[in-house]
Amino acid sequence: MKEKTTYSAKELEEFKKIILAKLESAKEDLAILRAATANDSDNGTEDTSPSFKAFEEGSTTLSKEENVKLAERQAKFIRSLHNALIRIENNSYGICRVTGKLISKERLRLVPHATLSIEAKNAQ
Repeated sequence: MKEKTTYSAKELEEFKKIILAKLESAKEDLAILRAATANDSDNGTEDTSPSFKAFEEGSTTLSKEENVKLAERQAKFIRSLHNALIRIENNSYGICRVTGKLISKERLRLVPHATLSIEAKNAQ
């Protein structure tokens, strides 16, 4: 029996639904992160001691830096999901870019933007 080299239209549609749901959620998360990064309120610390205010500002800066990193990571995830949708449209979705074999359905359901099979990932 010949080994399957691509997923069927029905299977690709299932993956597309998974990706679209993850994309929606990822965009919402990114909006929250960006809003948190843009929030400049000082939570009313203007009347507290100078040392507490300095500590508070340092904490705020660290928190904003973490939010920026998380937002960048989320934006990269969104790009990966968009790229997966493009691969679905041109029927190259689910094919490992190293081995050329199909990536398992289980892996794609968990990591729908995957471009490597477990075999190729472990070989890295």
